[in-house]
Amino acid sequence: MKKANVLSGQTVHNVAPVLGGGGAAGNAWLIGIIAGLAEAGLDLTQAADLVVGTSSGATAAAHVRSGIPPAELLASVLSPPVQPVGQSREAPPSLPMATVFERMRAIGAAATSAADLQRAMGAFGMESDSILGPAAVEQRRAMVAARLPRPEWPDRPMILVAVDAHTGELVAFDRDSGVDLVDAVTASTALPGVTPTHNINGTHYINGGVRSAENADLASGYANVLVLSPFGGRRGTLPPGQFEGLRRLPGADLESQVEGLRKQGSRVEVITPDADSLAAMGTNQMDPATRIPAARAGFAQGKREAARVAFL
Repeated sequence: MKKANVLSGQTVHNVAPVLGGGGAAGNAWLIGIIAGLAEAGLDLTQAADLVVGTSSGATAAAHVRSGIPPAELLASVLSPPVQPVGQSREAPPSLPMATVFERMRAIGAAATSAADLQRAMGAFGMESDSILGPAAVEQRRAMVAARLPRPEWPDRPMILVAVDAHTGELVAFDRDSGVDLVDAVTASTALPGVTPTHNINGTHYINGGVRSAENADLASGYANVLVLSPFGGRRGTLPPGQFEGLRRLPGADLESQVEGLRKQGSRVEVITPDADSLAAMGTNQMDPATRIPAARAGFAQGKREAARVAFL
């Protein structure tokens, strides 16, 4: 395995940032952390050899790989959103969140393995499609496309994680998958009951966070892995009102994935929201109103974390 060679102001080699899911608040916090790290001298937009993104982390990954400087990425989060011409201001239809979380908790309680949970979540997603309706599919894709800074896959390696709704198996999209970037991001962010499954060439996909909020194990083989986890790698079931409300079975939790990476020889550092970031992100991380405070708190935290996570 190639060793890292890092000095202040120089390029970091063989580094894989892993950007976990966490709703609107988590996405903004990720951008804030990345901008804060860059402000302190660790620019992951330049240093990363691979970026892994899941759910809202997939959207953040597309921004990190866009070639836009971190300070500008942060500024875009802190600016009021601009409604694209011709795009509806109405959010796509979804099931009531109480219904979604109740179903997720029931699926988690009944699952005897991570594979069981993923298959059941896929079935829930396809069942929900008939309620959400076909118009929601195109509306959702258009919304995702409008939020991407670039429509093309980046030249540098990036993996976006989804789950096959039919089989429950992990799918890792990259530039060689033959799938448009907007479709990969739409698939990775398709939370059953909240958004429709995303159909790509006849296969339906759901949110990659159904498998793992971080999917850090996909950074296997990299000397240095930096996991940014809006959900903090928490085991068990996330509290009511949180984005994925899913039970984390052994092996699918961040602690297990980090342990596996370290056994393979990777140095792994994990950043989770500190007290100020948690307060800014609130109890409903899907609320768009959390974006600006979460980004600001993430920026401040990123500057503080830089010395701890510098790969020496």
